Amino acid sequence: MQRESMEFDVVIVGAGPAGLSTAIRLMQQAKTAAKELTVCVVEKGSEVGAHILSGAVFEPRALNELLPDWQQLGAPVTTPVTHDDIYLFKDAAKATKLPGFLVPKTMHNSGNYVVSIANLCRWLAQQAEQLGVEIFPGFAASEVLIEEDVVTGILIGDMGLDKHGQPKDSFVPGMELRAKYTVFAEGCRGHLGKQLIQHFKLDAGKSPQHYALGFKEIWDVSAAKHHAGLVVHSAGWPLSADTTGGGYLYHAESQQIVVGLIVDLNYSNPHLNPFEEFQRYKQHPVISQYLSGGKRVSYGARAIAKGGLNSLPKMSFNGGLLVGCDAGTLNFAKIKGNHTAMKSGMLAAETLFNALTQDDNGGKDLTAFADAVKGSWLHEELYCSRNFGPAMHKFGTFWGGAFNTLEQNWFGGKLPFTLKDDTHDYAQLKPAAEAEVIQYAKPDNVLSFDRLSSVYLSNTNHEEEQPCHLKLTDSTIPVAVNLVKYNEPAQRYCPAGVYEIIQDDSNQPKFQINAQNCIHCKTCDIKDPAQNITWVTPEGAGGPNYPNM
Repeated sequence: MQRESMEFDVVIVGAGPAGLSTAIRLMQQAKTAAKELTVCVVEKGSEVGAHILSGAVFEPRALNELLPDWQQLGAPVTTPVTHDDIYLFKDAAKATKLPGFLVPKTMHNSGNYVVSIANLCRWLAQQAEQLGVEIFPGFAASEVLIEEDVVTGILIGDMGLDKHGQPKDSFVPGMELRAKYTVFAEGCRGHLGKQLIQHFKLDAGKSPQHYALGFKEIWDVSAAKHHAGLVVHSAGWPLSADTTGGGYLYHAESQQIVVGLIVDLNYSNPHLNPFEEFQRYKQHPVISQYLSGGKRVSYGARAIAKGGLNSLPKMSFNGGLLVGCDAGTLNFAKIKGNHTAMKSGMLAAETLFNALTQDDNGGKDLTAFADAVKGSWLHEELYCSRNFGPAMHKFGTFWGGAFNTLEQNWFGGKLPFTLKDDTHDYAQLKPAAEAEVIQYAKPDNVLSFDRLSSVYLSNTNHEEEQPCHLKLTDSTIPVAVNLVKYNEPAQRYCPAGVYEIIQDDSNQPKFQINAQNCIHCKTCDIKDPAQNITWVTPEGAGGPNYPNM
């Protein structure tokens, strides 16, 4: 098929914090040097911010460097953290509030802000466009263009295919966007980033990437229950002793509270349902005291890359770079990845600009990027936090937390050894017959809800007549293997009810995929025990439409 093409100096895949910071820094340098540069950002969401979901308590360090006058420019970063409350939840009713000296200093948030990263990205996009960056929302990068083992750009996915992959009357072929260099900033478990890591063997010698599933809801609450800037974190209940993770509740602006639960995806019990654990979490008195009487207005979920330095792949390859959570730059000891993603993008931009100003025709492996990262505070942060996740995985919430408090507060993250976790998250599941069955209460529709009504609040929409973007390598495995051995955990780990076991016409179990419900969290691509599900991008503009997550 003959396709139209456009050429740029740099194409950036993903309009999140990393991608937009890359674009802004590139154009800032071009402006200073009076050099003409063409930079394009492709975003699969219907608008910038539509697919962005983050807690978020925001550390402004990278923003201070990127746009020092961000306050004067009107950045939506206006709610400073006023107070930190850290709890250990013992059970459904009891909790212990931890004094500051028992909390890792990475969890202290003085000087940080409660923000909507989706709205921050919308603002960053405005700054980028003012500098001359072209941003194309609603266009999904479906394939990497690789020629003679060099990345030469991306292919935008075809629009207007039916479920069998055949053109409809509305068919529009995808366009090639070619570039001297392509930056991949798709976020956690980016489907093109995953392919690049495999193709170029970027993770050779590294621990496997580790992940968590993060939930988030936004609630409107009364003025009496709202304390702008209050940050609450918790560990323990409802998660069992062998399931790590934690909860959060942030008092944002406009009498809104954001609440969520993070469940590490190395959990072993196939009966565990992360969505239902989140519903239980909201019932705890420490949390419900703020939510009672309020109204839930938004819901979403997203996987989080939390392997840190031990799992960080080589971030450069012939013709391109990986940045942000596409590589895994999140600092899980802080439960923050936006400032580190932004810094990785800025360092990428500086590396790219140096190459492009040397009459570079592109296509090189910019190994100088690794040196730039290693010489920055980004690497120092990740190095000092390298033991945080492995300690939790090896020792559990209590003893792992004690170890991390000791290492962070007394040794500054610089103990003379490195803990490793070299087991893939998907390989941790026990057979269903060996695991405790968990009984979850029905939703009360006051604090707890079902998945379908939750997905409704995410404004998720896909064109139904299109190829399914959730690909099974072997269609027999869900019933013949996963159902028999693990009671098919996809029924439970998916936060959007995409996967079901139903009965076919012969009264036999059948694996059904409700792809239109998908909120693009990528959990299935990560947790399926057979690694049989591959998430690929649907048509552009499909998926959730988050207003201010």
